[in-house]
Amino acid sequence: TGKKNTFTLLTNGEEFFPRIRQVLAEARTEIFLETFILADDKVERDLRQTLIAAARRGVLVHVTVDGYGSDELPRDYIDGLTASGVRFHIFDPRPRLLGIRTNIFRRMHRKIVCVDGRVALLGGINFSSQHLLEYGPMAKQDYALEVCGPLASEIARFTRDALHEPGHAGRRITKQSSRPADFVTAAMPAGDARLIIRDNDWHHNDIEDAYRAGIQAARSDIIIANSYFFPGYRLLREIAKAARRGVRTRLILQGEPDMRVARGAARLLYDYLVDAGVEIHEYCTRPLHGKVACIDETWTTIGSSNLDPFSLALNLEANIFVHDQALTATLRQTLERLIAENCKPVAMHHKKRGGLRRLWMAVVVFHFLRRFPAWSGLLPAHKPQLESMATPSDPDSGQKDIP
Repeated sequence: TGKKNTFTLLTNGEEFFPRIRQVLAEARTEIFLETFILADDKVERDLRQTLIAAARRGVLVHVTVDGYGSDELPRDYIDGLTASGVRFHIFDPRPRLLGIRTNIFRRMHRKIVCVDGRVALLGGINFSSQHLLEYGPMAKQDYALEVCGPLASEIARFTRDALHEPGHAGRRITKQSSRPADFVTAAMPAGDARLIIRDNDWHHNDIEDAYRAGIQAARSDIIIANSYFFPGYRLLREIAKAARRGVRTRLILQGEPDMRVARGAARLLYDYLVDAGVEIHEYCTRPLHGKVACIDETWTTIGSSNLDPFSLALNLEANIFVHDQALTATLRQTLERLIAENCKPVAMHHKKRGGLRRLWMAVVVFHFLRRFPAWSGLLPAHKPQLESMATPSDPDSGQKDIP
C-alpha cells in the first residue's frame, strides 16, 4: 500500500483512556482488546459502556482478560457485556485455593487494543483507576503507544489468531520475519516497526534477545525504564558492558514500589551495575509501572514486558520495537524529565564489601525463579484454557486448550 506507520506516545491514564474511548467510538467493523487487569471501577465502567455501544451498532467486539489478573471481575459485569453481544474470553480461569490465586505462572500479561485493523494501542497500562493521578499516592506511572499504519493491521491479525489458535498465534510472526535481534540491529528506514512477542511456544526469548541486541549495538545513549527489574545474567552483563565501553547507560527503577520485593530484588544488582558505570535513578513520586526503553537516536521499545523472570520466561507478553527518530526523541525527553524532576540517583559507593556475593545471590535467585515453573510442571497439571462466555448469538461458547 505504501503507507507508513505513525506513532503517538501516551503517558498515564489521563492520555490513554480518553484516546481509547475515542478510537472505540469510531470503530466500524471489529475491536480486539486484551488486558491483564480489568476490574469493576470507574475506568472499567466507562469502557463497558463504550464496548456495549460498539457491539450494538454491529461492531464485532472481542475482549480477553487474564484469569489471574482479573479474577475479581464481577460476573454481572461480564454478563452485561455478553448480553449486548460482546464476546468475552478469560485466559486460564482457575478457582482460588484457600483464598489464594493458583494460576500465577504463564499469565496473559499483554495489553493490546486493535480497532478495524487501522489503529492499535499497546503498552503497560491496564484498565484500572490505578493509572489515574486521582487514585492518589499509589497511582502508577506508565506508558502506551498508538500505532496507525501497516503494523496496526499486523497486530490485529495477531490478536485474531490468538483467539482462533490459542498458544500458536506467534507462528505467523515466525514465518514472516527474521530474528528479532536482526530487526533491532539492522539499518531500518524511519517508521519501520515490529511486534515482538514472548510466549511458551515459538518465542520463548524474543523480547529479551531484542533488548540484548539493541544494547550490544548502542553507540551513545541507553535509557531503560522498567518497573520490575531483575534480568538474567546475560542481559545484565550487556547493560554493564555498554556502560564500560562508554555508552551513557541510565536505568529508571522503582523507588516507591507497589511490591517491595521488586525493589529488594533490583537492589541486589546495584553494586555490580554502578561499578560498571551505569546510572541508576529511582522514581520516588509513586509506583513506576512502565516498560519502555530508547537507545541512541532512533530505537525505541514500548510494551508489557518487564525485565524479570515472570515476563522474560513465563508470561505471554508483547512489545513494539520501533526505528523512529521523532518517537525516540519524545520518549527520551519524557524520561529525562522524569529523571530530573521525580527521581533520586543511586550514589556510587567505593570499596563495597560483598558486592560479588550479592550479585551471585541475585543470579541464583533469578535462575531458580526462572526454572521453578518448569520443575513444577513435572507434577500433574491441566493446560491453561481460554474460556469464552456465551452471547445471545453464540450460546455454545466453550473452552479451548492452550498448549
